Amino acid sequence: MHSRCQKCDACFCPIPLCARMCALLTPAPFDCTETGFPMKVIEGNIAAPEARVAIVVARFNSFINESLVDGAVDVLKRQGQVQDSNLTLVRVPGAVEIPLAIKKLAKSGQYDAIVALGTVIRGGTYHFDLVANENSKGMAQVMMEYEIPVAFGVLTTENIEQAIERAGTKAGNKGAEAALSALEMINVLKQLDV
Repeated sequence: MHSRCQKCDACFCPIPLCARMCALLTPAPFDCTETGFPMKVIEGNIAAPEARVAIVVARFNSFINESLVDGAVDVLKRQGQVQDSNLTLVRVPGAVEIPLAIKKLAKSGQYDAIVALGTVIRGGTYHFDLVANENSKGMAQVMMEYEIPVAFGVLTTENIEQAIERAGTKAGNKGAEAALSALEMINVLKQLDV
């Protein structure tokens, strides 16, 4: 059962990830100030028709990454209502190159959010740890420096089976989830920029 506040539109639904969908799917049946939740709640919905979003994707492991791109684009267009003309897709060689491309996009000031997609699969060497750590650290630095949402859709898995599961089979599509996060953060930041 979905439950949302009719005044602040906050989601109090027990379903995981529901807050992202409740705002679109259900009416607001109660006032949270009258039910023990008298705080101000800031949260974003996922509709952002005017948003300008860039997707940066690694070519390495492209057979997995293309499913992540498909999931992200589908969410951005169908649920976020983002126009094709406001979407930019940037392809880079691998996950290590993602932070630099993201930094250039963020620095341009032309985007409201960036979605990073890729796949790093653990091998028999220390390389996995270096790539995964530097990738996430670089993205976090860009996000903080430029105050732009950078949604992390880079899979870091133990094996190829886990990666495939997270690219649209058993474990959902992490590209779609990253796009949802980007859309929600665009709207949260608008409310925080008061």
